[in-house]
Amino acid sequence: MSVRRSAGRFAEYDVLVLTAAIWFLAKFLRYVFPPLFDSFQASYGVSDAVLGTAFSGLMLCYAVMQFPSGVLADRLGTVTVIAAGAVVGAAAAVALSIDSPFIILVGAMLVIGAGTGVHKTVAVRLLARAYPKRTGRALGFLDTFGAFSGVVAPAAVVGVASLAVGPVASWRLLFLVSGLVGLVLAVTFVVRVPRRLPDDSAGPESNSNDRGFGIAQYVSLFRDLRFSVFALLTVLFSFMYNGLVAFAPRYLTVEAGLTPATASVLYSGLFLASLVQLVTGNLSDRAGRLPIIVTMLGLASVALVAFVSVTETGNPILLGGLFVAVGIGSHGFRPVRSAYLMSVIPDDVAAGGLGVVRTLLMGAGAIAPAIVGTLSETAGFRVAFWLLASTVVRATGLGCLLLVFGHRS
Repeated sequence: MSVRRSAGRFAEYDVLVLTAAIWFLAKFLRYVFPPLFDSFQASYGVSDAVLGTAFSGLMLCYAVMQFPSGVLADRLGTVTVIAAGAVVGAAAAVALSIDSPFIILVGAMLVIGAGTGVHKTVAVRLLARAYPKRTGRALGFLDTFGAFSGVVAPAAVVGVASLAVGPVASWRLLFLVSGLVGLVLAVTFVVRVPRRLPDDSAGPESNSNDRGFGIAQYVSLFRDLRFSVFALLTVLFSFMYNGLVAFAPRYLTVEAGLTPATASVLYSGLFLASLVQLVTGNLSDRAGRLPIIVTMLGLASVALVAFVSVTETGNPILLGGLFVAVGIGSHGFRPVRSAYLMSVIPDDVAAGGLGVVRTLLMGAGAIAPAIVGTLSETAGFRVAFWLLASTVVRATGLGCLLLVFGHRS
């Protein structure tokens, strides 16, 4: 009976497990490149600037795919788009297992960015339909599972350094295995997931043709004040989070006087805090989304303001505790953000509407490091981090307005 019960539980959550597994692999393929920069320099003799530009290209392709992937999912179905993206990303990874010129590496990176870029926006839509009463819990699991790929990727690079299978060795073996796993996941996803979804979740939306498709259809979403305010809220949050992630270690060494090793230890706490997503996602299903959103953003705001205020103490325990609190608030907000958006966007344009917001927030996140870096050189890191703190405070204020005047969870 226990085996049958366990099998039943897996069958209930196989959509979530497969979706999260593809997301883990997508983020793994992104995070594995920076630890390989030294190897790429040795193999191709290129500079850090060239490698950085190539990686920026990957991220740009990833960001650009947010909106079109949502539109395609509204028209073709979520399963089709997720599986196609997984196949494209996996095929590009397999291509990197073959000894080839640097231009092929760059091309494969761009294709990986595009292939993996279709997943998150469409996956949120799929999970919201598959688990309508447990959307927050499902998205919390998805985000937490994906975040840990950033922990696994550097270790995997070290683990394959001395391995070889025939002519494929070291980092090329890593991409070969990743690509093959991705292809297996894509096939399994197509076979199992459609059977586990409501009839109208696997294919095109039944009423999608009633509205007609066009850019204006998605722009019209911003006529809803709740949607527009929340879109601004999440853009402000994304700016804060990406600026913080990019420069927190540098800030701790320059402004707090900590050693690079200590700063790295404190920095890791930001990602370990991602476990809170499992809790906040579940709580949002029970207590409502906006209350959790305001609570998490409020925690991040208070903690970041305090973090910047006490920087000069150089106390690693105090700074580490506050930094973890910022991480708890930030990571706790993310799965509830997606769940709330799915509740305010009409079903027939849900994926495309989410794609619009994700394009905006990822654009804000992309420019944040450049602004923080420039401001740190002209006015100092403290001024730059006060900007980040004020940004998340403003996001919290918008959340409070929604909670008071436009509550709908």
